[in-house]
Amino acid sequence: MTLAVLLIVVPLAGALLCLAGTERGAKAVGLVASLGTLGAAVAMAREFPAWGTADFWPNQHGWPLFTAFGVEFLLGADSIGMLLILLTALLIPCSMLVSFSAITARQRGFYAQFLFMESAVMLAFLARDVILFYIGYEFTLVPLFLIVAIWGGNERKVAAIKLWVYSFVGSVISLVGFIYLAASHAAESGGPLTFAIDALTAHGSGLPAETQWWVFLAIMGGFAVKVPFVPVHSWLPLAHGEAPTAGSVVLAGIVIKIGQYGALRFAFPMAPEGGLALAHFFAALALVGILAMSLVCWVQNDVKRLVAYSSVAHMGLAMLAMFAFNVVGMEGAVLYMVNHGLSTAGMFMCIGIMYERYHTKDMEVVGGLMQRMPVWAAFMVFFAMASLALPGLNGFVSEFLCLMGVYTADFGMKTGYQGVLGPAYAFLAALALVLGALYVLRMLQKFVFGPLREPHGDGHAGHGHAAATDLSFREVLAMSPLALGCLVIGLWPSPLLRAIEPASASVVKPYVTLIERDAAAAKAAATAAALPAPAAETAQ
Repeated sequence: MTLAVLLIVVPLAGALLCLAGTERGAKAVGLVASLGTLGAAVAMAREFPAWGTADFWPNQHGWPLFTAFGVEFLLGADSIGMLLILLTALLIPCSMLVSFSAITARQRGFYAQFLFMESAVMLAFLARDVILFYIGYEFTLVPLFLIVAIWGGNERKVAAIKLWVYSFVGSVISLVGFIYLAASHAAESGGPLTFAIDALTAHGSGLPAETQWWVFLAIMGGFAVKVPFVPVHSWLPLAHGEAPTAGSVVLAGIVIKIGQYGALRFAFPMAPEGGLALAHFFAALALVGILAMSLVCWVQNDVKRLVAYSSVAHMGLAMLAMFAFNVVGMEGAVLYMVNHGLSTAGMFMCIGIMYERYHTKDMEVVGGLMQRMPVWAAFMVFFAMASLALPGLNGFVSEFLCLMGVYTADFGMKTGYQGVLGPAYAFLAALALVLGALYVLRMLQKFVFGPLREPHGDGHAGHGHAAATDLSFREVLAMSPLALGCLVIGLWPSPLLRAIEPASASVVKPYVTLIERDAAAAKAAATAAALPAPAAETAQ
């Protein structure tokens, strides 16, 4: 368990050292601590024995934390959690690197908040106790709130308050579902209160279908805010628009992934009857988000908010695939978490670098930047194509699997991947992908290509924008690992798919059983209806 503990302790210690040190040394301390966490994550991945299985590791006996409430400090990750840990450990140092020249005030607090957030996120992804997860899940909100409120844009206070209210209310709703499960389990077993994930999962999946409906609605309802689903999404574009570059990177690449992770780790396995009953409701919300946000992106001139709205659409597709309840869709949704974290984080970095030079995000004011910054333009086009799901890049693999999972999720199709959605959902989701191509290409045409447009008269660099320069070595270094990840996953996705397939199958296994049960019942009812009536009834 040593490496798992280090993933939490190293960034926490680094944050405290940042606060205790000097302003000039905060960058170095923050970067070293984040690189140390990355090293611990890589070491844990190398030792991880559960790749290609659905097991958790280390998942040993925990230490009593709050004995009266049955809370244990129990850590463990499966292959899905391990991928998200690696993604988190990679994005934090990259986001710090890209911030070195952008953040010049209160640097100790800035880098400390990112390390506090990293520690909380690692706790959430490693926790094998519901309350332990909830502590990490909730504590990510505090540093993110401070990052937006202190280092954000002109509307930072409104954005930070909206972020806090939406996220806090959603997490409380999920907590109500967790507390009900724990109390119900204690009452039924006659034993002490426990929040162990395995115990609550076994108990919740055995509750009556009507009870599971409410449990699933509570737990999933809270995580739906974090994903986010429409109509509880409006906090995200505002937070992205006002957050500093590094804040947008971790928000898109890490924080909203906790919502999707929470859905597959808690809501889906703890109340499968409820999930099956509410599948079409949440799938419809996901489709509305995909289509509506794609249309909003089409007319958006603020390039940062355009990418923010596109994140809502992309996560909508991932959640739609999860509600297909088959292995293909779940694999695509899990891989989408990683791929979206790489490509969208890269786009936010490119936009932040541009904003640092021009102090505007309006595509009507600034554009044609390939003529001024060709290396920057190459990165921007690359990440945009990855987000667009160009074949050969990472986005294509996950979007194809998501659509395939949704399309084959139908009772009547002999695919081996039956589910509860089907071709109609897949067609509408694919239509949104066409809209996605339109708004991404429109953005590139205005923002990267075309005639050079630069704002004048704001005094930047003392003489307009003639001195705007291309990427520095530090900025290239910050974005190169993300670009490499997009390329490697796009060309060779099979190792990741083999790693996550058993864990994905374990999430959907109870749903496959329920779907087969309902299909058999429907077939039996149809057969009974087709039989001729008994002779006595015919005579009457």
